[in-house]
Amino acid sequence: IVISGDDEFFIRKNSIELGRLCSISSQADVYWPPHKRVRISAPFLFRETDFEQNKQPSINDLPGECIFEIFKRLPSGRERSLCACVSKRWLRLLSSIRKGEYGSSKVVKENIDSVSYAIETISSNENGGYLTRCLEGKKATDVRLAAVAVGTSGRGGLGKLSIRGSNSSCGVTNFGLSSIARGCPSLKSLSLWNVPHVGDVGLYEIAKECHLLEKLDLCQCPAVSSKGLIAIAENCLNLTALSIESCPKIGNESLQAVGKLCPKLQSISMKDCPLVGDHGVSSLFSLASSVLSKVKLEGLKISDFSLSVIGYYGKSVTNLMLSGLRNVSEKGFWVMGNAQGLQKLVSLMITSCRGLTDVSLEAMGKGGANLKQMCLRSCRFVSDDGLLAFSKSQGYLECLQLEECNKVTQSGIIGFLSNCGLKSLALVKCMGIRDISLDTPLSSPCKSLKSLSVKNCPGFGTASLAMVGNLCPQLQHVDLSGLYGITDAGLLPLLESCREGLAKVNLSGCLNLTDEIVLALTRLHGGTLELLNLDGCRRITDASLVAVADNCVFLSDLDVSRCAISDSGVAALSHAEQLNLQVVSFSGCLGVSNKSMPFLKQLGKTLVGLNLQHCNSISARTVELLVESLWRCDILF
Repeated sequence: IVISGDDEFFIRKNSIELGRLCSISSQADVYWPPHKRVRISAPFLFRETDFEQNKQPSINDLPGECIFEIFKRLPSGRERSLCACVSKRWLRLLSSIRKGEYGSSKVVKENIDSVSYAIETISSNENGGYLTRCLEGKKATDVRLAAVAVGTSGRGGLGKLSIRGSNSSCGVTNFGLSSIARGCPSLKSLSLWNVPHVGDVGLYEIAKECHLLEKLDLCQCPAVSSKGLIAIAENCLNLTALSIESCPKIGNESLQAVGKLCPKLQSISMKDCPLVGDHGVSSLFSLASSVLSKVKLEGLKISDFSLSVIGYYGKSVTNLMLSGLRNVSEKGFWVMGNAQGLQKLVSLMITSCRGLTDVSLEAMGKGGANLKQMCLRSCRFVSDDGLLAFSKSQGYLECLQLEECNKVTQSGIIGFLSNCGLKSLALVKCMGIRDISLDTPLSSPCKSLKSLSVKNCPGFGTASLAMVGNLCPQLQHVDLSGLYGITDAGLLPLLESCREGLAKVNLSGCLNLTDEIVLALTRLHGGTLELLNLDGCRRITDASLVAVADNCVFLSDLDVSRCAISDSGVAALSHAEQLNLQVVSFSGCLGVSNKSMPFLKQLGKTLVGLNLQHCNSISARTVELLVESLWRCDILF
């Protein structure tokens, strides 16, 4: 805006500047005759010097050191959080202040419910009495970590932090982790997954500031080396749990430091770390005062030596998991068992270890006489002889799971049940089991077995079911999912022999079963049945739902996905007054249509979960009405 007054001359030699004020492109001087003062609108134009003269002083003009000192004197967390909202610069300055550097030595306790934080809202929950925060994917950035550090400093500090990052360039770096270290010295649990830009510098800061750290989980952290983990071991003496996976720069020297400097370590998990070998693993058990109770070793380049050390010095070990140890031979497992040091071992899981044979399994049975749970997966050299020899030394084993152990046959399973008081038996993809009738008479019944799970074992058929029914009369949980060969006639003897009453039955994928077996099941066990899964039993119709509605009293979970169910079956369920269903799945039932809406509303009075996925005869509008009506129920569509 240009103001012109009486007897004023406005002279310009610069045609460019003049052209911006008025549409005159001439180079000549301009005379403005006397006239009344007017306001002439023109494009906004100020020279830099004019703007600087009118500029007001700002706190941002102060050096960072001065603002840093001001922030150190803020009285409470609320003020610090509000200041952090102003700019990223202020947020970075606030996040660089250690909690102990604030002017007030006592943390101001505030009423969190009455304070509205302008900074990023921290959706935390109480976990062990401290704040928990989890950042995943694109939300895992340095700015968010700085905000978390500042926002939680006035609320007692962060106790548990989980970062599930990504390979993006804007992911978490050492700066963000350093902000957490300075602002949250009370951190007790730290989990870093897939954070390639975090290295030893970030762990240095955590080790320097967070001396209360108890749990550390590192997964796919390629920039973290043994130096960072050694710093943690030297400064975080309260460390009780350590998990390291796919960290190629972490080696033996870091585990040696952990074994020497962390006397409270109770749990260790190592997976796919190529630099970890016998010296690192053995150092974790070498101390006589070791309290290490949970050990997981997977995909490591260790040999028989490590297993020998565990067998001799793992006197506190209660849970042991060994997987993919290609360099461990039969001798390693044999020595570990005969060393007699695993007397407290309660749970044993061995997967894909070629060194586990019948001989070494027998030795493991003698060395771990107090075992309660054992799981063998892909142990191709274990046969019936090994199972029988193992069972003879087991007086406390309760749960046995065999998966892809193809040398184990029906004879081995029967012998094992005869020798051990098992409560739970699970067989998964064991191709060695054949549906044959045994010539030898069955042993005395195994009255202790309560749960039987046979999944995807195609050789398990009618004869095997009859054998189980005679041998295990006290079954309460039966899972036969994936046994597409069994029929109504083959399953009926098992149902009739279960005297205690079945509570959970899973028959998903049993394609040949019909309504007749459901009628028998509800008639025999309707008074005790709590869960029934018939997913994929395509010959099941509305008659089965009528039987369920008439006979079942305590049923709370029903799955009839991909069955020949129609609106009539849904109506029958809704009219059963004694039913108290909580979870129902009609997924893939093409016969269920919009006509079922009133019946679903009636069922929904007790439901907390309803699956209507792939029910193509139900419209989206019907689902919307159900969602509005059944606000307590989680509906999948």
